[in-house]
Amino acid sequence: QVQLVESGGGFLQPGDSLRLSCAASGRTISISDYYMGWFRQALGKEREFVATISWSGTNTYYADSVKGRFTISRDNAKNTVYLQINSLKLEDTAVYYCAADTRSADPRDFKGDYWGQGTQVTVSS
Repeated sequence: QVQLVESGGGFLQPGDSLRLSCAASGRTISISDYYMGWFRQALGKEREFVATISWSGTNTYYADSVKGRFTISRDNAKNTVYLQINSLKLEDTAVYYCAADTRSADPRDFKGDYWGQGTQVTVSS
């Protein structure tokens, strides 16, 4: 069983930056075996794709709404995936979820075999 634990969320103002982390744990689990992704869900809305990354980190995919502001990265040695968020906007307020997938980093195929519990990001002026 893969356990994913997100951290780094909080209360921020528009224009701020933060970095979310997703650490994997569990018996003989290594994120290097998985494509990894970040998704978010705002209150009253469906969960939406944010970014995904390939095993090596070579290939990344982003939702149009976050391109240029968000950066997904991974450190397989630390068993951790990151989401750097710059220039926060009010509409970035959501619970951010980390996910692991065995199929593909392509968001059209990324289903998420394992999910974390999420970390809340609230942007308010």
